[in-house]
Amino acid sequence: MAVWVMWLLLVPALDALAQRTSDLRVQEKALGKVRGQISEERGRVREAKEREASLLSELEGIERRLTAKRSEWKKLDEALRRTSAEVRRLEEELERLEQKTSGRQELLARRLRTLYKLRSEGAIPVLLAGADLHEMAVRARTLAVVASGDRRLLATYASVGRELQDRHVSLERERAKVTTLRRQAEAEQRAIDQEGERRRSLLARVREERATHERMVEELVKASRRLEALVQELQRKAAKPPPGPRQTVRLRPAPEPSAAPGEGFGALRGMLPWPTDGKVVSAYGPQVHPRFGTRTFRNGIDIEAPEGTQFKAVYPGTVLYTGWFKGYGNMIILDHGHGYYTLYAHAAEIRVREGEAVGQGQVIGRVGETGSLAGPRLYFEVRSQGRPEDPQRWLHN
Repeated sequence: MAVWVMWLLLVPALDALAQRTSDLRVQEKALGKVRGQISEERGRVREAKEREASLLSELEGIERRLTAKRSEWKKLDEALRRTSAEVRRLEEELERLEQKTSGRQELLARRLRTLYKLRSEGAIPVLLAGADLHEMAVRARTLAVVASGDRRLLATYASVGRELQDRHVSLERERAKVTTLRRQAEAEQRAIDQEGERRRSLLARVREERATHERMVEELVKASRRLEALVQELQRKAAKPPPGPRQTVRLRPAPEPSAAPGEGFGALRGMLPWPTDGKVVSAYGPQVHPRFGTRTFRNGIDIEAPEGTQFKAVYPGTVLYTGWFKGYGNMIILDHGHGYYTLYAHAAEIRVREGEAVGQGQVIGRVGETGSLAGPRLYFEVRSQGRPEDPQRWLHN
């Protein structure tokens, strides 16, 4: 009896435990589903962040593609000009050969008529028309000379005809090449236009959207810090170049920073020539955006100039760095000794190599808009012991 009572008491408890176990499993299953959803959502967030590349990276990608496509278009354009010139040359040569052939054709027609007449009447009457054997021999030699000349005329005519045919084939081949090159150049131009539109769209977002503008400002500040670190690293390397016979680019050691500021570059404050002709559109120092009110500090100046304008070294020095730098585009850094450096950025073309010695006034590049947010311009910095100074205080008025 007691066993049955115990059993009756345990059954509800076991049922309740089973129910709770079932509920727990359901909850665990639901929790697992939620965790899966969270994991998927985190994956989407990661993908979104990966898709949302930095604005400077996006700009750099566009500009690199633009540079490559412009270079390819330039090659195609040069090839098109060369091929077009070859077509003109072949057309002139064909005209000359056709005139030459026409003149020889008239002469050949007359000779063929004479030969036909001679063949129908025979050469014997001509030979026997001579008064004596001597005159007959002379007539025979004359006929032989005429026949030899006719053979040469026929051979020349045939040669000119073959040359004319070859030139026609060459001309058609070159004309087909012109057509192909023109189509390729037009395709590259369309691609350039598309990349240019992407660039304009990106810059329009930076100008019009506060959030995009603030993101760009933040990235430019980081780029400026990276540039500071680069200059310091280059300064250390220039002061102590790595040894080794395989070193292909040797940097001239910069003089000790303790050198007197009145020596060399330091003695020319306010007297240095301008790196290029143009208008200063962004000055050194603190900047406040007129629309969004964002505050930044510019370490250099922007000199607005037409794309392709040459820019020059403001003082003799050694090329410390050339290449693409995010936020600045194509950039050149010159070491002038005594801890002084100048920096030139947004270049469309760099015309010097790392380790090269340059003279004052030497052309080192051409103005462009690589890394620029506002069109073609030259970004210019002056640094003393790696620290930026106002460039306009160094340039002559």
